[in-house]
Amino acid sequence: RVIITTSYDGGKMRRYYVYILTNKTMTLYTGMTNSLERRVSEHKSHFIPGFTCRYKISKLVYCEEFNDVRNAIAREKQIKGWTRQKKINLVISTNPGWKDISLR
Repeated sequence: RVIITTSYDGGKMRRYYVYILTNKTMTLYTGMTNSLERRVSEHKSHFIPGFTCRYKISKLVYCEEFNDVRNAIAREKQIKGWTRQKKINLVISTNPGWKDISLR
C-alpha cells in the first residue's frame, strides 16, 4: 500500500504548527494546527469547549513550523509525551520571559 502526501495546496506550500499555550497558573497545553492565527484566536475566544476553555489557556508561549504534516504530528506527540519540566525547559529555551508571542 502506498500513501502519497503532499506539502502543496494549489501550488502553495502548506504550513503546520506545533504550539504550546499556557494560562495564569502555568497549566500547559500542546497542540498542532495548519492555521496558527485561527487556532490561537479560537483558544483566546474560548470558542471550542474542552481543556483550554475550562482552564482559560490562551497565551501562546512556544511554536514550531513544519512543511510536512507527518513531521508536525510526530513532534506534537513527542512533546506531549514529555514531562512537564521538559516542556517548561523547551519554552524557556526560546521564550524565557513567557511572553505571549501571538501579540507580536
